[in-house]
Amino acid sequence: MATALHHVKTIHQYHKLRGLGKPIHPLISIVDYSQVKVSDTDYLKNWVFDFYLIALKRNFDREFKMNYGQNQYDYDEGVMFFLAPGQLFGIQGDSQKTDQKSGWMLLVHPDFLVGTSLAKAIEKYEFFKYSIHEALFLSEREEKALNTLVKNIKQEYQAMIDKHSQQIIVSQIDTLLAYSNRFYERQFITRKPMNHRILEKFEQIIDAYFSNENIMEYGTPSVTDIAEKLNLTPNYLSALLTHLTGESTQHYIHNKIIGLAKQKLSTTELSVSQIAYELGFEYPQSFSKLFKSKTNQSPLEFRKSIHMN
Repeated sequence: MATALHHVKTIHQYHKLRGLGKPIHPLISIVDYSQVKVSDTDYLKNWVFDFYLIALKRNFDREFKMNYGQNQYDYDEGVMFFLAPGQLFGIQGDSQKTDQKSGWMLLVHPDFLVGTSLAKAIEKYEFFKYSIHEALFLSEREEKALNTLVKNIKQEYQAMIDKHSQQIIVSQIDTLLAYSNRFYERQFITRKPMNHRILEKFEQIIDAYFSNENIMEYGTPSVTDIAEKLNLTPNYLSALLTHLTGESTQHYIHNKIIGLAKQKLSTTELSVSQIAYELGFEYPQSFSKLFKSKTNQSPLEFRKSIHMN
């Protein structure tokens, strides 16, 4: 049986579904996670929210799982994760509950950000496109810093709203997101062994692509293809590679192609078209355009310069 899709359009609707009181503000709310109620039927649904959800959660049910699309993650410790409006979200598992769960959920409708710099700037935070298993694991000190910001936001919107309230709250949200970005970069460092294993597997996948005799059938590798093989989202993979190598996934792939192309141009008599096809390009012109954009030379100019030296 197909999983039902449940669309939650407003923060008020979310409060009602989760057995919470009416929100104080219609466009922003901070929810005590220990008070959130999940019914047995919720395990049979996928969800889409029309608002941002930023959550710090601890002590999940032992068999409780959350997923984005095809990815799942078992929660054995507290994590922080981020949902953007329109993101598919689902839960599955059994209905066994724990009385120990804790944390908070910050709900922000996009309308609250209208007229502020964050309305557009929030799109720069790539972690809204990360999957659950790419969640942010916080240190005690980091969690304390974020909890302070959330407390300030709650105090502000619970107070009498005036012309300064939106600016003050948005500033706090922006700071929270900036801290989260910093903490993700820290996570890339502290999880270095695991990240280098990902890099090694990434290089193996790239090498396998270009050594495949049927490469023309598959074409040049795409960021999405490689991310799927690594069970990562494209955005997380690019952020990780940029931290480890200084290059995004797309740049890394292109540089690999250029390196192989230079090798073939300098050591074989293959035509430019043959080399393009061997590297997975359907059209030689696309290969030549990429080569020139990366080297400031056409493939033939590069070959000529090699033979002249």
